[in-house]
Amino acid sequence: MTDLATRVAVARPTALRRAAPALLGYAAVRALGLVTLAVWSAARGKSAYTLLAARWDSLWYARVAGGGYGYEVRLPNGDVHSDLAFFPLLPWLERLLAAVSPLSYAGAGFVVSLLASLAAAWGIFAVVDHVYGRREEGAERGPGRAAAGDGRAAGVCAVLLWAVLPVGIVQSMAYSESLFTALAAWSLYCVLTGRWVTAGGLALLAGLTRPVGLAVAAAVWAAAVTSFVRSRSAAVKDGARQAAPASAVSGRAPSRLLIGVLLAPLGAAGYVLWVGHRTGGGPLGYLDVQAGWRNGFDGGYAFGRFVADKFTSFPSALAGLGLIAGVALVIWLYVIGVRQGQPLPLLAYSGVVTALALCASSYFGSKPRLLLPAFPLLLPLALALARARVSRSVLVVGVVAVASAIYGAFWLNGSGPP
Repeated sequence: MTDLATRVAVARPTALRRAAPALLGYAAVRALGLVTLAVWSAARGKSAYTLLAARWDSLWYARVAGGGYGYEVRLPNGDVHSDLAFFPLLPWLERLLAAVSPLSYAGAGFVVSLLASLAAAWGIFAVVDHVYGRREEGAERGPGRAAAGDGRAAGVCAVLLWAVLPVGIVQSMAYSESLFTALAAWSLYCVLTGRWVTAGGLALLAGLTRPVGLAVAAAVWAAAVTSFVRSRSAAVKDGARQAAPASAVSGRAPSRLLIGVLLAPLGAAGYVLWVGHRTGGGPLGYLDVQAGWRNGFDGGYAFGRFVADKFTSFPSALAGLGLIAGVALVIWLYVIGVRQGQPLPLLAYSGVVTALALCASSYFGSKPRLLLPAFPLLLPLALALARARVSRSVLVVGVVAVASAIYGAFWLNGSGPP
């Protein structure tokens, strides 16, 4: 027991030291974005802090933290914006932090997002480093996978690419994207390393953060089914046909797998059912709440019409071409991830996140933000960047970081989220 405790104590600082370059790089990129936003906002007579912590959805989260659910706004066109559309974990954390500190609910949300963004960056690094690095000598690698030792560089590049996304400033806002990405990334890491109960628990919390939390549950389920099938196949190959059914459903490891699978969907399912009970709409009552915000899932029909409408005049046609190129890039990155042999949990997770983002009838300007948690899409680019010369990689990341900081400042001082 003492030896185990010693190994755990040593492993934690070692893991942090290994992730340090990624975390320091991430902090530098985010600091650049925040400083740029502060300067830009001051020049326009606005408060950068207000833009980050007390506008748009941040106000709704803070209102839930302060007074619970039950607030709604009825618009002249008949739409009803209800705070029940916002999942509860971020408001709970805001209330908790505000209770033990002098921070307001908005300030608590800002601090939670800053800390969660660092946790997300560490989780992304851990996932990529595990998938592409520190492999056993002679281990078989799938096509397109990095050689042993490339994992750390790829992990750093993946974190930096996530940081410099055009809407990366959202990672520092009192929104739920950073919190959700942190929970999702660490749940995926636990899935990949066989920590089933922890993976299921984190998936449960992710489900209490955003509706797309079901994507994390899908990743847990996909990995569990794969593990179950492989265990049975291995038993059969070993000539244990009679023992395979018993070993597949008994024993500590299978029981922990089952617990993780059962835990994973409880957060999202529980909140959706609670909303249905509260509104009297039954199991689908949450969909009625989302409909009040003009949100829904139509398979991409509304988004397709939105893009098609851009081609009715020449200036807007350029925007239409840009949207098509953006969607094509997202799909291409996913296909490349499949061809490079990304683990099934990552593909299941990013596939569900991408499908829900692109096929929802929500506000179209929010789609890049909705794709923010789909970090596995960045892995092909991260591998390419990790294999390039260091000077070239630094130059690319630096230029894109500056562009992202400028765009983030311009965006938040303009139309901004939701």
